[in-house]
Amino acid sequence: MFPIKLAKQYVVKFPGIKRKLKIAHIKDSPEEFVNKAFKSALTLSMFIGIIFFFFISALGKSILHLVYIFPVLLLILFSFMMHTPDVYIRKRQKEIEKEVLFAGRFILVKIESGEPFFNALIDASRAHGAAGKYFSEIVDEVNLGTTIEKALDNAIEYSPSENFRRILMQVNNSLKTGIDVADTLRSILKQIADEQIISIKEYGKKLNSLAMFYMLIGIVVPALGVTMFIVISSFLSIKLEFRYLLFVAFMLMFLQFIFISLFKSIRPMVDI
Repeated sequence: MFPIKLAKQYVVKFPGIKRKLKIAHIKDSPEEFVNKAFKSALTLSMFIGIIFFFFISALGKSILHLVYIFPVLLLILFSFMMHTPDVYIRKRQKEIEKEVLFAGRFILVKIESGEPFFNALIDASRAHGAAGKYFSEIVDEVNLGTTIEKALDNAIEYSPSENFRRILMQVNNSLKTGIDVADTLRSILKQIADEQIISIKEYGKKLNSLAMFYMLIGIVVPALGVTMFIVISSFLSIKLEFRYLLFVAFMLMFLQFIFISLFKSIRPMVDI
């Protein structure tokens, strides 16, 4: 669908897409992904263009407006589709950030009990959850002949989680320099735990102010505003149609959705 030469030129112009695809675990090549993104954007653009056609026809306007609307719409949707890896990366980041502290402590306990580091990785890879999948990838690379240092380097480069990357980086440095892995791991885990506690306290402060703002804008103002409008309209003999009340209800639902999304967006990705 998308010309091969244009897809290659796009990948050359934006080389970071290759790394994003690997971090997001999207198996398509960069050229294949660009082609699929363009195909999806073109399909959606045609569908929305048909809707615009009927809408413009109903208004009695010239359908030549579609000549200007369609390219812009295609460009916007294509740009949106090209950000799909970012969505997968954020999802994987949230998954690993919630378990990174427990996973690190699990490996630390195994090492302190006398197990070699690689055996601790094998045990961690058998655990359920997102962390187990990442450790499993490292173990698989080592089993295929890659050195454990190189496998850790690959995991560090393509990890969606900054904390997970920091743990692996410190452990890898300890393996390369011969320093005790347990001491290094214990230190970095304590540092991450302290940072997560700070982020939780900061979240509590933000939540208090945001909750006050929500109570005012999301509950008090709409309730008083609708009540006063109904009372005033009854005195002025203004006829309230059902569609107006339905519109107000829709706007309130939209406002509630915005606040819920805002609450979720500021929540720290921790699970202590």
